[in-house]
Amino acid sequence: MDMNIQKYIAFVKTVELGSFTKAAKILNYSQSGISRMIHDLEQEWGITLLERNRAGLRLTSDGMNVLPYAKELAEKYQTLQNQLAELGHLDTGLIRIGTFSSVATHWLPEAIETFQKDYPKIDFELLLGDYEEIEQWILEGRVDFGFSRLPASHNLEQRFLHDDEQLVVLPQGHPFLAKEKVHVTDLKAQPFILLEREGTSDVTELLAKAQVSPQIKFRTWDDYSILAMVEKNLGISILPKLILQRIAFQVETRPFVHPVFRKVGVLYRNKSLLSLASREFLKLYLDF
Repeated sequence: MDMNIQKYIAFVKTVELGSFTKAAKILNYSQSGISRMIHDLEQEWGITLLERNRAGLRLTSDGMNVLPYAKELAEKYQTLQNQLAELGHLDTGLIRIGTFSSVATHWLPEAIETFQKDYPKIDFELLLGDYEEIEQWILEGRVDFGFSRLPASHNLEQRFLHDDEQLVVLPQGHPFLAKEKVHVTDLKAQPFILLEREGTSDVTELLAKAQVSPQIKFRTWDDYSILAMVEKNLGISILPKLILQRIAFQVETRPFVHPVFRKVGVLYRNKSLLSLASREFLKLYLDF
């Protein structure tokens, strides 16, 4: 790789991630290597790009002025690499996907099986996380694209795929099973198991909007733990329909009187930055 291009990429990544250490990890360099490349740029251009202090890194005004140009060069280089990969066809490659567990369980295996019939030498890496982690991985370039909730919190390209209905999950024999549909207000004071991780929860938003406070007995980001606890009558919960496919747990579900959905879609930074392999894979879901 042209050394100057690598310096620009090092500068852009360090600014995006706010840390030499994080940029070094993403770009497979040592921290001192990243620091040296940025120092070299500063020497070549005769300006200071970053101020280093106890709080971390801060762009100087000169750094702010040149960042958009460095970013454009870095992205054009990535586009060039993608074009070269296309000329080499899809003999080998790696597709890195950020996703949450229900998509990894119920959508991706079938899609990967279909894709590998045509492209058997393409490998996959799946990173499972919450919505915020998935978006962060896309921004950092840790994954090529992600399946997550829409709308995205960050400035990313987003394409809608699926309305995933939220259902009330109940143990067998629960009094709510006498109802065809449940009101959100029915959940008031019910022992409740909350699907949540660091506050990024569709359910907390739903309950707050309805001004309903169930008795939250447990919080976890593992949907299968929630199903096991509901089965043992430790509380009730709300889970998306996608999670509730092909489960081995003895639980029942009821919809809400006023249906509630989470919007699931694909997020990526920029279509031109996607590799040919990623674009071909996304054609299974999107009109690309």
